[in-house]
Amino acid sequence: MDIQQLLGYLGALLIGIVLGLIGGGGSILTVPILVYLMFINPVTATAYSLFVVGVSALVGAIRNMQKGLVDFRTAIVFAIPAFIAVYITRRYLVPAIPEELFTVGDFVITKNIGIMLFFALIMLIASVSMIKSKRGDSEEDSIIIYNYPLIIIEGFVVGVLTGIVGAGGGFLIIPALVLLAKLPMKKAVATSLLIIAIKSLIGFIGDVENLDIEWAFLLTFSGVSIIGIFLGIYLSKFIEGKKLKKGFGWFVLAMGFYIIYKELKG
Repeated sequence: MDIQQLLGYLGALLIGIVLGLIGGGGSILTVPILVYLMFINPVTATAYSLFVVGVSALVGAIRNMQKGLVDFRTAIVFAIPAFIAVYITRRYLVPAIPEELFTVGDFVITKNIGIMLFFALIMLIASVSMIKSKRGDSEEDSIIIYNYPLIIIEGFVVGVLTGIVGAGGGFLIIPALVLLAKLPMKKAVATSLLIIAIKSLIGFIGDVENLDIEWAFLLTFSGVSIIGIFLGIYLSKFIEGKKLKKGFGWFVLAMGFYIIYKELKG
C-alpha cells in the first residue's frame, strides 16, 4: 500500500468520524477522496460513494432506531420518491450524459469534469448550510405535521441530486424534515440517516447493472468508514457538535473551491 492509498483509507476513517460526530456531512468527502486519492473515475466514484454512504448511514440509523428517534412515517413518505429518483438517475440519466458536454475556447468540459464541477457546487451549498446553521431543537413534544406534497417533491429533488453527485444529501433532507414535517431536530437527524441509507443503497443497485464493481476494495473502504462512525460516536461525548459542524463547513467550502480550481486547471 503506497502513501496515497493510506491517505485514502484515512479519509474513509474521517468520513465515518464526521458522520458519527455531527450526524451528516461526512459523505460529501467521499467522492473527492475516491477521485483524488484513490484515482477512481468520477462516475464510478459517485457509485462507490452511494454504497459507502448508504452502509454508513444504515449503521447510524439502526443505532437511532434503538433509541426510538426515527419517525418511520415521515421516512417512508420522503424515501419512496427519493429512491425512485435516485435509481432512475443512476440507471438511465448518468449513463446518458455525453462524454463531451461543451467547449469553452480550447477547453473541453467532459462528463467527468462536469460531474466534479456540479459536485463542487453542491459542496459550496452544503458548506454555507453548515456554517450558517442555527440548529435550535424544536420541542420534543411538538405536534408533527405532514405536508405530503412538499415532502414528496423534496424527496424527488434530493433523489436526483444524490444520483448525480453520490452524496447523502443530509444538508437538504434535515431542513425539509424540520420545516415540512415539523420534526424536532434530533428526530430529523435520526430519520434523515434512514432515508439516506435507503435511497443511497437503492441508487447503487442502478450502478451494479452498469459498472464493474471492485467489491474487495469497496467493502474494505466501507468497513474503515464504519469504524470511523463508532469512533465519532465515542468522541461526540467530549466534543460539542455545533462548533465542529461550523468548522467542518469551512473545510467543505475550501474543498469545493479546490475541486473547481483543480478541474478547470485541467
